[in-house]
Amino acid sequence: MEGTIKNLTDKGFGFITIEGEEKDLFFHGNELQGITFEELNVGDKVTFEKADSPKGPNAVNVARV
Repeated sequence: MEGTIKNLTDKGFGFITIEGEEKDLFFHGNELQGITFEELNVGDKVTFEKADSPKGPNAVNVARV
């Protein structure tokens, strides 16, 4: 899947906006591939996979396009 980084927190997580979907998708910095959390910027295009967790869906294997 593809999306855009909507926001980033100082706690090492953020949210991805997916075109055509109402809800943004949570991701944790530990799920980044080939980039560190500090190198990621709001507005960056990313690819990811959607996974389920006890707290709901989240993004895994997040990589900048």
